[in-house]
Amino acid sequence: MKTLEEGGRLFLQGGIACSEGAIAAGCRFYAGYPITPASEIAERMAERLPTLGGTFLQMEDEIASICSIIGASWGGVKSMTATSGPGFSLMQESIGYACMTETPILVVDVQRAGPSTGQATKCATGDLMQARWGTHGDHEVVALSPNSVQEMFDLTVRAFNLSEQYRVPVILLADEIVAHMRETVDVPPFERIELTSRRRASRRDEPPFGGVGDEGVPPMPPLGEGYHIMVTGSTHDEWGLRSTGDPEIHRKLVSRLVNKIRRHAEEITDNEEQNIEDCRVGVVSYGCVSRSVYEAMRRHPELRIGHLRLKTIWPFPEKAIRALAERVKTIVIPEMNLKQIYFEVQRASGRESDLAPINKIGGGLIITPEEIASKVKEVSS
Repeated sequence: MKTLEEGGRLFLQGGIACSEGAIAAGCRFYAGYPITPASEIAERMAERLPTLGGTFLQMEDEIASICSIIGASWGGVKSMTATSGPGFSLMQESIGYACMTETPILVVDVQRAGPSTGQATKCATGDLMQARWGTHGDHEVVALSPNSVQEMFDLTVRAFNLSEQYRVPVILLADEIVAHMRETVDVPPFERIELTSRRRASRRDEPPFGGVGDEGVPPMPPLGEGYHIMVTGSTHDEWGLRSTGDPEIHRKLVSRLVNKIRRHAEEITDNEEQNIEDCRVGVVSYGCVSRSVYEAMRRHPELRIGHLRLKTIWPFPEKAIRALAERVKTIVIPEMNLKQIYFEVQRASGRESDLAPINKIGGGLIITPEEIASKVKEVSS
């Protein structure tokens, strides 16, 4: 019988595809707490990891879950957790700790309607700003936005690669619709998937938190092999030693943490463009709503819609937004929240007007193709 690792064309649910993408990326440790609508990811990992020599832990809460995967990552294992809005909120302090200690981990946030408990089974995309600014202080994260079951697999692999390459927590900003839909997925043989290996210190005189030139990403020391280091969320020097009173050490450390992502933003960001060269109105979308944009374009070719889909939310793809703004008079921004990316598009495009939001919340009802087409007609008239 053919195993999933051999690849092929499969019919999978989004959450299952995410789990298999994680396994294909080399994830062998998962810690989590059940929460709608992300529990299918945990259930699949609980089934699969023990058969691969990996470890699954159901923790007492989301705080314990993310602390566990941080520890596992420092132990040398690719690690992840999955949650939704309330659990994501509980993880924020430790996401900041992972940023400060440069710990590669993956956090999957299957977004649902909030705030608080909200509508636990209904879709929304209201966690975008929380992903960027949920933890305090100056820092950078990477956040990816899948819009299909195929991308739940593909972007999970990419998320692990980016996390290892830049020693940074990566967030997969999925949503309930994409995580629960079922689609055909083309899965390559796992052995052929290109993976990024962690850069490990080869000498004991390599500092684990600096001294790396322009790239800004130091090697990670292998624990258990005689390296004596401190891993602390306090301000520290390049050897990990606490230094909470020296302004220069703090500036040097935090600036490097920020710049190692900002300087590589063009390599990290990834977008999909459709009909940008010959459009009247631009649409900027992400996540499940982008599928309605596809259908609106198919049904109404006469509207000449140009579509920019954000596969990377953070770092924000400012260059692509500016390029679109130079081509069109109006940009339509459909979101299942109350204008979270709208203001980022406004900032990046340099426009105070000629931006047309479409916002829908409550009940998990997706913005329809006709609602998008109607708005495009309105701004075109």
